[in-house]
Amino acid sequence: MKTQRRVSAAAVALLFGGAGILLAAGPAQAAEVSYEVECIPPAGGGGPVRGTTTVSITAPATAKVGDEIEVVWKTVKPASNNTDLMDLGKDTVKPTGWVKLGGALGTEVKLEGERKNPPIPKNAPMVMSDMKGKVKLTKAGDVTITPGKYDVDFSGFVTHCSPKAAVGVAATIKVTDGDGTTSSGGTTSGGTTTTGGSTGGGTGGGGGQTDFPGKPVEVAFDCGAVVPGGIKTPVTINAKKNGGGFDLTVKTAKGAMASPMALPAGALKPSMNIKLGGADSGTVKVTGPANAEPIPDKAPVSLSDMTGTYKPGKSGKVTLSPDQLTIDVTMTPGSTPINVPCKAVSSGVSLELDTTAQPGGSGSPTTGGAAAGGSGTSGGLADTGAGDGGGLRALALAAGTVVLLGAAVFTFTPWRRLRGTTR
Repeated sequence: MKTQRRVSAAAVALLFGGAGILLAAGPAQAAEVSYEVECIPPAGGGGPVRGTTTVSITAPATAKVGDEIEVVWKTVKPASNNTDLMDLGKDTVKPTGWVKLGGALGTEVKLEGERKNPPIPKNAPMVMSDMKGKVKLTKAGDVTITPGKYDVDFSGFVTHCSPKAAVGVAATIKVTDGDGTTSSGGTTSGGTTTTGGSTGGGTGGGGGQTDFPGKPVEVAFDCGAVVPGGIKTPVTINAKKNGGGFDLTVKTAKGAMASPMALPAGALKPSMNIKLGGADSGTVKVTGPANAEPIPDKAPVSLSDMTGTYKPGKSGKVTLSPDQLTIDVTMTPGSTPINVPCKAVSSGVSLELDTTAQPGGSGSPTTGGAAAGGSGTSGGLADTGAGDGGGLRALALAAGTVVLLGAAVFTFTPWRRLRGTTR
């Protein structure tokens, strides 16, 4: 009876684990292992967190040399719950994990999951998709599978988790030669894995590659009196080759804390200057659309992705770094936008590209003051004047409105200065 219960439990685990076998001569096996990890959030996301994660690894019990099998990692219990800062939206979390193959194969295999998850409320358990990877078995013998480090990517911002104690073997595959023996033989090369994208900060432009993901860099913005304390947020610059140029997409932190008041559609429109370095110089402007839908009271708030095109003026290695951020605020439809310029006082290189000079190509000249569309004056909201009294009165009602960019908040606050001119 106990044996029957164990078999039934294993069958249920396989059914709900979604485990798949690509090519396998034997039945699948699924086993759980728990181990302590330390998770390091992205810059600005708080300090390290320790906890115990439970992982189920599924792989075939037996296979032959030359088989390509699939290993599946299911996170049964995450190391920690979601924080109390914000709700995580649907399909915003992508996990990546690494397993060690011991015994006959001595290598590490990368497993990737889909960006697929239900909405995850504050303080609720993290829910991550199963991670999968393929391994070509090249040597006979027992192959052990041990889970290890893993990353959790939330809309481009990655938390890195690594073991802080010894991890037990989760599964063992008995790999035989073509004649059915398990003695050592065959080649000694390790297994192969599915490949993910480049990790950011890589060099682009050669080898037929078209997509060049950047790495998140922590940027501190000084917005003057408009935003006391400024803004700190990770910024990522991604590029896609388009002929001789590159289409850029710039992302700030996705997700936000609850807004204390309703914001109309079109209230927040971001733009940013991307500073060129290395072989080229100047800036490239990227802009994002305003929020298409109204933002209800207490709903999450974030800035849209910003896009633009870089046409190289010089050949060589060119670095791209986040520079000035500008936010146009329109509190009433049809009113003149209020320009909020935020100077980048600290930044870093997010991406490096290999470029070939194009006719008429070059970065835009670096300019001081506000970005295009701004007044270029230094007084923030107060210097826009009272020509749009209705818009300013509407904006003044937003005193205390808080918008989170990653772990940073900015608050529109110069209402004492505006009060005398808007009544």
